[in-house]
Amino acid sequence: MIEFLILPGYGNSGPKHWQSVWEKSDSAFRRVEQKDWENPQRADWVPALDAAVENSGKHVVLVAHSLACLLVAHWAALASPGNRAKILGAFLVAVTDTDGPAFPEAAKSFAPVPTMALPFSSIIVASSNDPYASPDFARACARAWGGGIVLIGDKGHINSDSGLGAWAEGRSLLDAFLTL
Repeated sequence: MIEFLILPGYGNSGPKHWQSVWEKSDSAFRRVEQKDWENPQRADWVPALDAAVENSGKHVVLVAHSLACLLVAHWAALASPGNRAKILGAFLVAVTDTDGPAFPEAAKSFAPVPTMALPFSSIIVASSNDPYASPDFARACARAWGGGIVLIGDKGHINSDSGLGAWAEGRSLLDAFLTL
């Protein structure tokens, strides 16, 4: 059985966010809780993800949004080979640019953006009008991390403010990613 670890970004994902909707509608999805959602520290978030993977089964998919995309890249560089081997892939939505003008000062511990290839398959889903990262930045991350990219048009930060609800398109993209 595949386990999906929901990895929200800065501020957590509220009840109308697609991550929360997916988690409520499917018991295979489990949120990784962080110590402080409003003052995210890489030194706290990476071990929390590592513990969640450690306590998961053998087949895990990481479902990250925003700042958590950077969390995945930082974690992959530090995780044990055993924990990395559990990861079937990473579904990375709305990656954020730590050098972008909208990046929150409270999350600066996630800079610089890792450029090492991820040791598992990945796909970035990006919007053409995301205030936190340009499509060019998302493409650069996909190249550096060795994964694919899907641009989905003008969807803002691909969050609850984007009015996506259950985000059926995203669920279809995740399903297609899992068949690769």
